[in-house]
Amino acid sequence: MKKLRLYVDTSVIGGYYDKVFEKESRKLIHGAIARKVIFLLSDLVLEELTRSPEKVQRILEKIPASSIEMLPLTKEVENLKDAYLRAGILTLSSQNDAAHVAMATLATSDAIVSWNFKHIVQLGKMRAYNEVNLKWGYGYLNIVTPKEVEI
Repeated sequence: MKKLRLYVDTSVIGGYYDKVFEKESRKLIHGAIARKVIFLLSDLVLEELTRSPEKVQRILEKIPASSIEMLPLTKEVENLKDAYLRAGILTLSSQNDAAHVAMATLATSDAIVSWNFKHIVQLGKMRAYNEVNLKWGYGYLNIVTPKEVEI
């Protein structure tokens, strides 16, 4: 069976030490440690993690390299991110969230996994992202929380 390739945003990694999100975040992260899933990560995630407590920053050290696929910030990602912004899905102040969605889309990930209910995991936003994706000729992106991921 093919391993799931999941774009994991910063909120999932930070959820490892959050009372509300720790159970599901830990299950997903332990799935990557056990090489059951592949985490798609970006330099943007790594940069956002630098603003997190040290113990959160160290979580990725536990995940084997074979369970991580690094995604570059390309011109195509920038263009799709800008399309989301022009469509009014998010504002410029939330452009990092738009970039996460664009990277997950362009990597043809099985899903983007997030706890960000304001800008990513919200039905209206999901529909809007996918409308832009389809308009631009990309596929449908599944947007879920760690609760929806079966490992």
